Amino acid sequence: MLYLLAQWFEFEGIFNLVRYQTARTGAALLTALLIGLVIGPKFIAVLRVRQGKGQPIRADGPQSHQAKVGTPTMGGLMILVATFLALILWMDLSNPFVWACLAVTGGFGFIGFLDDYDKVTKASHKGVSGRTRLALEFLVAGIASWIIVSQINTFLYVPFFNNLGFELGWAYYVFAAFVIVGAGNAVNLTDGLDGLAIMPVIIAAGTFAIIAYLVGRVDYSEYLGIPHVPGAGELAIFCATIMGAGLAFLWFNAPPAAVFMGDTGSLALGGALGAIAVATHHEVVLAVVGGLFVFEALSVIIQVFWFKRTGKRVFRMAPIHHHFEQLGWSESKVVIRFWIVAIVLALIGLSTLKLR
Repeated sequence: MLYLLAQWFEFEGIFNLVRYQTARTGAALLTALLIGLVIGPKFIAVLRVRQGKGQPIRADGPQSHQAKVGTPTMGGLMILVATFLALILWMDLSNPFVWACLAVTGGFGFIGFLDDYDKVTKASHKGVSGRTRLALEFLVAGIASWIIVSQINTFLYVPFFNNLGFELGWAYYVFAAFVIVGAGNAVNLTDGLDGLAIMPVIIAAGTFAIIAYLVGRVDYSEYLGIPHVPGAGELAIFCATIMGAGLAFLWFNAPPAAVFMGDTGSLALGGALGAIAVATHHEVVLAVVGGLFVFEALSVIIQVFWFKRTGKRVFRMAPIHHHFEQLGWSESKVVIRFWIVAIVLALIGLSTLKLR
């Protein structure tokens, strides 16, 4: 909104900074952080009163988790409010990429909210059926993919090579939807320990803020040999709002968590990362930067697949973070070590920008 006002009224002096993406990126991060910290305590108090027993805890999960009974969920709503308010204030709302990512973030957040609401009201960890969730997710992702792909080409670019890509044609729309849905559910599966999911999301968002800015600049993209996507630089601001809102949430989610983000937050944030990756033509790089999320999702797929066929488990418990808990690692040790892995993977992902 401020960007459009700056364009209309031709701001001068210090107010002219609103025109620059870098200035708005920093401002958006701080705005989302401040909003999250301000609304957090009241938000959590309301959730605690309305939910009573809070998020249901799996009986077959680690015994240490039973101490978390009564912790409210749907903290993702706090993240979404802070993110959306900061976005409205600092982003160029005429940019189609912005609306596509907003559609995914809001749509996936709503789907996650329905799931969380069902769990809380029924005092069950099952929630909305998997098929219903996936159908709704693909509907939202399909619409967003259509908006995004209408602004870019249908090439799947390969990291480490200068502008090497494969023309997928109409299949790219399907691929893009799968990336968005897969990212949303991968983050959702990772969200099982206090602070475990939100920090890797912040790290991935920071990484893609850099990528989006570089992709949106024709001079930098030509120098680095990466695809240039006009208008994609605006998504750096989107990433910054996720970082700011995520840091504010982490303030309250740090062990012992005062609130869980729930599916409301994890689905929305994962879907947003997927949409940003598609818009910047860095879908493969997302699999590297978000490798922790990929590993968490694969651990569940492998566990279910192998158990159905052999009756035996590959991991002591899935997702993989529970496996390490069962090995005797404390929750904080699992979380911090997974954060380290996320940082290393982000650095590897960034290295693909120059190794081409």
